[in-house]
Amino acid sequence: MGRGFVVVGVAVTVAVTACAVAAVVVGKRVKSRRKWRRVVGVLAEFEQGCETTVGRLKQVVDAMAVEMHAGLASEGGSKLKMLLTFVDTLPNGSEKGIYYALDLGGTNFRVLRVQLGGQRSILEPDVERQPIPQHLMTSTSEDLFDFIASSLKEFVEKEGDGSDTSLMRRRELGFTFSFPVKQTSVSTGILIKWTKGFGIEDTVGREVSECLEQAMARKGLNMRVAALVNDTVGTLALGHYHDPDTIAAVIIGTGTNACYLERTDAIIKCQGLLTTSGGMVVNMEWGNFWSSHLPRTSYDIELDADSPNPNDQGFEKMISGMYLGDIVRRVILRMSHEADIFGDALPKLSMPFILRTPLMAEMHEDDSPELTEVARILKDTLEIPDVPLKVRKLVVKVCDVVTRRAARLAAAGIVGILKKIGRDGSGGITGGRSRSDIKMKRTVVAIEGGLYTSYTMFREYLHEAMIEILGEEAAQHVILMDTEDGSGVGAALLGATHSSNRVDNVQLL
Repeated sequence: MGRGFVVVGVAVTVAVTACAVAAVVVGKRVKSRRKWRRVVGVLAEFEQGCETTVGRLKQVVDAMAVEMHAGLASEGGSKLKMLLTFVDTLPNGSEKGIYYALDLGGTNFRVLRVQLGGQRSILEPDVERQPIPQHLMTSTSEDLFDFIASSLKEFVEKEGDGSDTSLMRRRELGFTFSFPVKQTSVSTGILIKWTKGFGIEDTVGREVSECLEQAMARKGLNMRVAALVNDTVGTLALGHYHDPDTIAAVIIGTGTNACYLERTDAIIKCQGLLTTSGGMVVNMEWGNFWSSHLPRTSYDIELDADSPNPNDQGFEKMISGMYLGDIVRRVILRMSHEADIFGDALPKLSMPFILRTPLMAEMHEDDSPELTEVARILKDTLEIPDVPLKVRKLVVKVCDVVTRRAARLAAAGIVGILKKIGRDGSGGITGGRSRSDIKMKRTVVAIEGGLYTSYTMFREYLHEAMIEILGEEAAQHVILMDTEDGSGVGAALLGATHSSNRVDNVQLL
């Protein structure tokens, strides 16, 4: 009888233990489901904050057009700088001869030789890239420009048979100088300040082309700066060379900017400028565009606050390659705080800009069943191994939300330009007056930058938004043209167009 009680007691103990284990398992599952719901809730909240309905995009379009008008009407009247470039003549395809370009935009510079054969013919350009020695970035203007001129001289000497005739012949140079400059003519400008690690104080306030020309003269080069431009203007020039219907250029890469052709009657009041030309290229500096209609989230606010330039370049921080990867990082970091979907140790995920936009694009465009590229990047870059498939899918979704918002906002910016000049089918704003009398014309926008040219999903989302905003009928008249190396070849073309040797220049109409 006592033995029976023992059996019953053991059975009860086993049953109780099993129930306890089951309760623990169920509890863990319930807790896990709650955590997952919190993670999904973070995504849903972020997706809602990034919403870009057609109605909202059209509000951004209107705001862009209004800010463009305000920036032209008065200096400082808008966050858009709307800088006059004095480029009132663009290449038309008839240019002939050999022209050079110098592209100084950071810690490297490039020298190009471009041979133009007329009939919109460009032979394959010769290009050399040179790093700027670190000590010259904080030395004197004479040291820096002498180094550049010496490199240019070596490059020029390789032309032809190596004789001195190549040095004696007068050459025209297009100079891409991607630093803040107050343009005073198509070929001259005053340096406002250095950026990108340069700190050569004796150049600030001086005329940039003069500094270069003096250095070239010291090195025995018979060369003249015919055009001083930034990379966006060069992109417009290259686009116009290939297609005369090109009226705007946009760069969407690590950074972003836009320029376009504006009629003179819309800008003659700006800075008292008077010109007999029918139009001029305006450098918008649109990265600084801002509107309350932009879908800004808490992650954008945090990124801006942590940046070296808070409350500046707001549009750029939402659409350019410098920042998209870090927005994704911030969102998945928040998810990991809500629920330990990546485990406890996340030192890499907490590092700003550790997830670069090209890697984000690779994850977004991973079409393998198991998302193997996503797993590899999370492991190799963020040191997060063994991520479950459902979490990998979540990461891809975050990439999609960030990219879609960026591309659609970029599309709205482009349509804003078209609206300003009456090329969106609605009439637009020109000189403060409606231009409903303007019929929809074939309109080409040259686009350069890896975010657009190399990121398929970004490009598809941008095109989709253009059609939604413009409508299918108007969108048929707008062509987005891939353009490559406007900062180099485009600058050389502008050098040719504004060459003192040309007599067939045709001003913009």
